[in-house]
Amino acid sequence: MARDDVEVVVIGAGAAGIAAARRLHEAGIDCLLVEARPRLGGRAWTVRDEAGHGLDLGCGWLHSADRNPWHRVAESQGATIDKTPPPWSRRSIEADFSPAEQDEFQDAIGAFFDRLDEIAEHDADVVASAALEPGCRWNGLINAVSTYISGAEWDQVSAKDFARYQDTGVNWRVVEGYGTIVSAHAAGLPVRLDCAVLGVDHRGKRLRIDTAHGPIAADQAIVAIPASLLAAGKVAFTPALPDKIAAAAGLPLGVDDKLFIALDHAREFAAEVRLFGRTDRAATAAYHFRPFGRPQIEAYFGGPLAAALETESEAAFFDFAAAELAAVFGSAFKRRIAPIRVHRWGSDPYSLGSYSYARPGFADGRRTLAAPVDGRLFFAGEACSIGDFSTAHGAWHTGMAAAAQVIAARTKESVAVAPGA
Repeated sequence: MARDDVEVVVIGAGAAGIAAARRLHEAGIDCLLVEARPRLGGRAWTVRDEAGHGLDLGCGWLHSADRNPWHRVAESQGATIDKTPPPWSRRSIEADFSPAEQDEFQDAIGAFFDRLDEIAEHDADVVASAALEPGCRWNGLINAVSTYISGAEWDQVSAKDFARYQDTGVNWRVVEGYGTIVSAHAAGLPVRLDCAVLGVDHRGKRLRIDTAHGPIAADQAIVAIPASLLAAGKVAFTPALPDKIAAAAGLPLGVDDKLFIALDHAREFAAEVRLFGRTDRAATAAYHFRPFGRPQIEAYFGGPLAAALETESEAAFFDFAAAELAAVFGSAFKRRIAPIRVHRWGSDPYSLGSYSYARPGFADGRRTLAAPVDGRLFFAGEACSIGDFSTAHGAWHTGMAAAAQVIAARTKESVAVAPGA
């Protein structure tokens, strides 16, 4: 069939869309993967520095690596898996955070998570900030951790949804880059890049997928774009899908951005260690020194801080980081660092954020978002995952689930029209 007439269109070539399209292709179904960006991978994006190192501007950790399907994909591609424990699992640099203070903080955040689980189990779907201890000196830093995890502070996050997240505690990395393996998994698939989908008309017997380069006819479609784009109406559905849009609006994408910084005389610091810029407020970055042993710092900005810096410029991220690091190590430290690369995900028109969290009252919105429509429209993406949201493996599982639903629907159709059926 021509590329404007296929059996299944998969909208969005991120981790979910690629997983779904790969499964359909293996099942012998004529599918087309349509992507608005000029590249594959979506929020899994690896770029190269001058030395050729892979820098993950999007997802970078194989969370729950012992059950993460991307781990198997990476190994099948011959990628290198680094099993060094993550910096958040060890002590921070002590320059401005004494061992005693670190112990006190760990006790405070541990107690916070215990209260959060208790609230989620017994109370209504309330704000996660209800678990904060009033007057605790560490509430600012606990809120900072929320911005790294969810891209928003605890007063925006559903306690019930957050408690449903499932994590084995095993966190590994792909040396060549997470984004590299995700995009490579699309090798050999029929793909159309630079082709934004503008609308899906599901009134007729077949679907009409309106794109920037003309319409595509299909029997079914898997919609695998970020919830933020659905909530913003970037894809128009005819007839409208108000329940989907409402669910997506309750699952916004928080803002988290990485800045990679070159570090001179890097061996002064141990590899794979972390530093908080400040320990007394939420508006601070976390700094990962010498990732993979490289002479770099990976700075992580989240929530309102990241959103505010995005309204300025890419240079604003480095200026903020330089000021925080100089406050810890002295003004001369600024001469040892230089910016390499940053990406503003909240301003990215094809994501409008980094990964999803649920607003209070929307803990069950993920099920609504994932539910098929009329056996022809199927939905995938990390925001559709009940327990693995905000991750690339959550996206994988929902993509595979959507593909299985398509296959089941097509099998039912073929049985219905078979001779003698």
